[in-house]
Amino acid sequence: MNRAAFALVAVSLVAGIIAVRRSASGQTDGAAAPIYGVKIPAGYRDWTLISVARIGPPFNDMRAKLGNAVASRAFREGTIPFPDGTIIARLAWNQVASEENNKAFSTILQQRLKPDELQKLLSESFVAGPATNVQFMVKDSTRYAASGGWGFAQFTDGKPDGEAVHEGCFPCHALAKDRDLIFTHYSH
Repeated sequence: MNRAAFALVAVSLVAGIIAVRRSASGQTDGAAAPIYGVKIPAGYRDWTLISVARIGPPFNDMRAKLGNAVASRAFREGTIPFPDGTIIARLAWNQVASEENNKAFSTILQQRLKPDELQKLLSESFVAGPATNVQFMVKDSTRYAASGGWGFAQFTDGKPDGEAVHEGCFPCHALAKDRDLIFTHYSH
């Protein structure tokens, strides 16, 4: 094999290894969040639903927690600490009243509920409105040893939020030290 052919094969091999390692990380080529360097993982919207939550004032948002395959398996099996490679996504939306739900509930339930019970139900009927942000937790016990093995990120409109936002992630999650910094409980 001549030198030119050997060089071409070597360059192709290196490029292939880089491409595989980049896709294996599961992260896009977009901007990284400050402090932890976490990027938005490719395909995260197709991950398994782990749990949902509704948060009241001052946030008034609805949240879905998704997990990659490693996270989903760990949640199902109750594995704590979570294994390296775990990635958890938290998607949040503003909650908005749903006139369609209220109309349907009113029609269906007006004969079953007292007027004050029906009004209370209708005042608490919400659906997901505009998206607020998406957050990620990435488990890598070596890279993120100083923050309990987790890297954190928050993105708004696809762009990483500032350093001040990210400085609060670990101290907040440290409150859940007995659950490997995870507040979410798996919803079967």
